[in-house]
Amino acid sequence: MPMTAEPEISIVVPLYNEVDNVAPLCASIIEVMVPWGRSFELLLVDDGSTDGTAARIEAEVSRDSRLRFFRMNVNSGQTPALAAGFDAARGSIIVSMDGDHQNDPADIPRLVERLDDGVDVVCGWRKRRRDSWLWRTLPSAIANRLVASITGVSIHDTGCTLRAYRGEVVRALTIYSDMHRFLPALTSMTGARVEEIEVNHRPRRHGTSKYGIARTYRVLVDVATIGMLVRFGATPGRWFGVLSVPPFVIGLISAWLAMRPAAGVEAGRVVLWSLTVMMFYLVASLISLAVLAETALYYSDRSSLRKLVQALVVTPNVGPRRSGRREA
Repeated sequence: MPMTAEPEISIVVPLYNEVDNVAPLCASIIEVMVPWGRSFELLLVDDGSTDGTAARIEAEVSRDSRLRFFRMNVNSGQTPALAAGFDAARGSIIVSMDGDHQNDPADIPRLVERLDDGVDVVCGWRKRRRDSWLWRTLPSAIANRLVASITGVSIHDTGCTLRAYRGEVVRALTIYSDMHRFLPALTSMTGARVEEIEVNHRPRRHGTSKYGIARTYRVLVDVATIGMLVRFGATPGRWFGVLSVPPFVIGLISAWLAMRPAAGVEAGRVVLWSLTVMMFYLVASLISLAVLAETALYYSDRSSLRKLVQALVVTPNVGPRRSGRREA
């Protein structure tokens, strides 16, 4: 079937060592999308696989012009692979999903239909996960609670890749590390309407999971970063100001104890005065960083943020449309 010049929906799938999942994944997506009747393209991004995944993708692409193949030179991670797909996507709606065939393509129409109703980002919620409870489900539940409390965005399943975005919203973002899981929080910074719906989650039939408990530390670092971006992205000086409060209080207390007549032996006074100097030095350093951060923000290129804000502009008194900007 000839590929349309501008498909309405772009489905982006990153794959890493999923050779046995490529064919059934492509077949199941096409099986859902063709009867639905909305034009689409399927972007398969190979993240430096070493098991023959790239060759299998090439075979699938050669049979259907709606499929497109992209390959990362080295294994870069899911976020860079998704970012590459987002950049190449031509549709006004972008759907992301995992390449392990655990996401159900039958949920794609439900996600997209919520975008048609005016939502900017629709996230899948794997309420009934088919993964190991101890090594996957429990750590994920803890991380989800932590992310929700820090970012203020109440999403039950931040790790679910199955999502639908308005194209101009996701293209306006710059993502790195494992930031793909925090896209709802990043878009919400500028007023995007984010919703979540339950989706089907299927057991893995082929291959092995690329995630495990070892990734917890990396996720926690990203959580701290995204918390700072969401709460203090526009005013980084406040972030460093908040961080300077505990050492300032500790420094005051240690100085007060050191000056008391009953503070103890002279060695104790030395320790207290040393602690005081260290705490006030830390406060001064944080204040300096606050000034530098505000200065860098003032002179920074805010084009990505401006694009995202423009993408979320509401146009009043316009009838409903099937895609494009959210209408009032």
